[in-house]
Amino acid sequence: MDVVTIGESMVVFTPTSDGFMRNASQFTKKIGGAESNVAVGLARLGHQSAWMSKLGDDEFGKAILAFLKGENVDVSQVTFDDKAPTGIYFKEPRRQNSTRVYYYRKGSAASKLAPSDLNGDYLMNTKYLHITGITPALSESCRETIFEAIRIAKQNGTTIVFDPNLRTKLWDEETARETLLKMAKEADIVLPGVAEGEFLFGESDPHKLGQLFLDHGASVVVMKVGAEGAYYFTEKESALIPGFPVKNVVDPVGAGDGFAAGFLSGLLDELELGEAVERANAVGALVTMVNGDVDGLPEREEVEQLLSKHGEDVVR
Repeated sequence: MDVVTIGESMVVFTPTSDGFMRNASQFTKKIGGAESNVAVGLARLGHQSAWMSKLGDDEFGKAILAFLKGENVDVSQVTFDDKAPTGIYFKEPRRQNSTRVYYYRKGSAASKLAPSDLNGDYLMNTKYLHITGITPALSESCRETIFEAIRIAKQNGTTIVFDPNLRTKLWDEETARETLLKMAKEADIVLPGVAEGEFLFGESDPHKLGQLFLDHGASVVVMKVGAEGAYYFTEKESALIPGFPVKNVVDPVGAGDGFAAGFLSGLLDELELGEAVERANAVGALVTMVNGDVDGLPEREEVEQLLSKHGEDVVR
């Protein structure tokens, strides 16, 4: 595999009508989950990606597995649990650039992940391990699983890419901060947003945050700054790579996962660091133009078309 990622995927319900969800009577059903989003994004860009997890032995679990198989994501390390359900969540788009999310994932099959579920031989044969701060928030056993995956990766020279993906609804701030900082210390590459950096270090300046993450242990830091684009930092250089302005943001959920997929794709294609970040910005922008966590993840041709137009005022 080029990239292996570990985490929970869920069925996503979104009202077909505007207004408060309490008044909705019809919903669309789609698939979502940060780690599987990244795996799908990579597969659409032509890379070999895998997703490791547990699913409930129910219709929703079977739907997720079938969807990911159809997207050419390797799901050979996914198991079913007949005693726990597949997680679900609801998205409530209130206004442009404002979406509320309601999780129903406590006690889900994925939250039962344990270190014994990991296939060490499988993890040893991958170039990148992609992890997020969501999985360790699901349960103590999930936390142990992620750190065991990190141990295996480091033992075998696999590059670890960490997206903090802070979810304050899932755990208390003290545990979240302690765990995310520990993960950042172990990672080779960190992909935070400014708000996540401020949560971890109490600092909001991107340049200072970049150095703080480097001092903490990362070799490369890519700091997302919204529509402006993203900075990258190493001990030798740093730069701001401009983003792609989007006039009409349809659905911002999943843009960060698209960014991660685009960046990893750039690394796999051995692009210069700035070019990899530019590809990440392009994928993230394209994701926001389509409703759904994975629906807007582009194929390589779409990304190349957008990159060739970089510099235009508005992406339509």
